[in-house]
Amino acid sequence: MSDSVVQYLYLISAVLFIFGLKGLTKVKSARRGNQISAMAMLLAVIATFIEMNGAGAVSLQWIIAGLVIGGGIGAFLAVSVKMTSMPEMVAFFNGSGGIASALVALSNLWFLVIEPAAGKTAAQTFNNGDGGAAAITTVLSIVVGAVTLSGSVVAWGKLAGWMPDQPVLLPGRHFINLLLLGGSLGCGGYALFTLTDGSQVGMFAAISLVLSLLLGVGLVIGIGGADMPVVISLLNSYSGVAASMTGFVLGNKVLIISGALVGASGLILTYIMCVAMNRTLTNVLFGGFGAADVQGGPQGGRDYGPVRSGGPEEAAMLLEAAETVAVVPGYGLAVAQAQHTIRELSDLLQKDGKTVTYGIHPVAGRMPGHMNVLLAEADVPYDQLLEMDTINPEFKNTDVCIVLGANDVVNPAAIKDPASPIAGMPILTVHEAGTVIVIKRSLSPGFAKIKNELFEYKNTMMLFADAKKALQEMIKEYKDL
Repeated sequence: MSDSVVQYLYLISAVLFIFGLKGLTKVKSARRGNQISAMAMLLAVIATFIEMNGAGAVSLQWIIAGLVIGGGIGAFLAVSVKMTSMPEMVAFFNGSGGIASALVALSNLWFLVIEPAAGKTAAQTFNNGDGGAAAITTVLSIVVGAVTLSGSVVAWGKLAGWMPDQPVLLPGRHFINLLLLGGSLGCGGYALFTLTDGSQVGMFAAISLVLSLLLGVGLVIGIGGADMPVVISLLNSYSGVAASMTGFVLGNKVLIISGALVGASGLILTYIMCVAMNRTLTNVLFGGFGAADVQGGPQGGRDYGPVRSGGPEEAAMLLEAAETVAVVPGYGLAVAQAQHTIRELSDLLQKDGKTVTYGIHPVAGRMPGHMNVLLAEADVPYDQLLEMDTINPEFKNTDVCIVLGANDVVNPAAIKDPASPIAGMPILTVHEAGTVIVIKRSLSPGFAKIKNELFEYKNTMMLFADAKKALQEMIKEYKDL
């Protein structure tokens, strides 16, 4: 009876995971999708508990300890994390998922092969002597999980400023990474398919783990900050693949399904990110983009001609005369924590009968969906958040466009300069609006390290200030008009 209940719970959980993932594809239904996915995970945990309890393999005190410690850490992070640190938190979660999968695979290897010391290989021990497939997935779970952990730690370090934002390009790095990959897979395969001595199995499995950790560092350390949205998405996919491999190790169907869903969706999102940057995944992983300033004049082409600048009062006057206003958020919005302030200005403009929309570029910010998360926190209506393909045709009919800290994703050079490093990259065509107000601290370049031609356009007005402070002063000036 309990076995039937477990299978039904697993089936319901798998279906809910699919519906939850479907909900996450749209901003409007993302919160509900997240709740459905959480319910699916709860059912999966309950089903696993029932299954393991029936097999007499449950130590309640360890489960409670894990729930208290893990739940406490998760709750603390969820409450205390700043929105500017959300990309780092996502990277941390990716790494946690990866190492969890690797540890589960290692623990399974320990209890079934190393500790019993039965004089058989892991492949001969798993699944009552028919464990070749289980041995392969164990190796993959260890390797992919460890790569996900160390790669996520490096990504976290780059995002948090603990490591250089620029790519660290070691001599012969591709050859070194290839050796690490071959070594980690080779040692893992040797441990599980050849060795029968428990201590030797453990030693070579540990070597495989260490080499995989070094491989994760080597793969990500050579990638610059401009590509972090792609890297985070890819690492998320890795964590799903590792979880799916662990599902094969344990024979747990719902873990296989949920891991496969995360892995596949992460790869799809990675592809979307690459298209949005006009890059290939190979170029992102091995190209070293941003390793040095590109050429094009003094200081990598960052010298500017005449640039028109203004203040909050002039910006408020432009907004008063406008009928349609578009807002393009970038990482500067997150740094300034100005999402609530732009919502306040937006409400003020709409109260006066003006139309306000938000243009969202897929790679704006430091992670996929970063701007959506920020604006959702400020309760910006979902129907005002327009994707790039939807809002681009509307810029020609927009009176004023406010750019908040975005840089490369609004640079006209991407479509007007074939020699530009970002040539061909899809951008938000804000330069087609009647007037563009760029709120930025300085003329410093974006991650591509190139000059933004938008700043020199005659219809552009630069407002040099912190985004939140500038918006607050614009609100005050607008109310005084």
